Amino acid sequence: MDAFGHVNNVVFIRYLEEARIDFMWRLAPGEGSTSFSGGSVVARHEIDYVRPLVHRHAPVTVESWVTKIGAASMTISYEIKDEDTVYVRASTVVVPYDFTAERPRRITAEEKSFLMEYLDTGADAEQQEGAVAA
Repeated sequence: MDAFGHVNNVVFIRYLEEARIDFMWRLAPGEGSTSFSGGSVVARHEIDYVRPLVHRHAPVTVESWVTKIGAASMTISYEIKDEDTVYVRASTVVVPYDFTAERPRRITAEEKSFLMEYLDTGADAEQQEGAVAA
């Protein structure tokens, strides 16, 4: 929370991180799958603060979906909102990373198949079909 009682911009980054981790780990395909288990790094965040979110006890929803899949990166988009208001629209470029080799790696066929289920290239930020709420 900042000096004006608003949720701080760093807190919004944490919300996005939690949603992204939930999306990539808990929703990864198949039990025993190694998809997304090697690690990833954030290459870019883009955030539009639409409205201030004042501190409150009521939860907000973070919806996330995929807007781009490259050979070695993906873009995940989000809205942080409640029933009546969108507070933030954002996107994150994520790069799968091989920490042992200390370099980016390509997206596997299994990962791409999973990501395709949530792909929306004509992203209408007001209403996303296939979005995942965290």
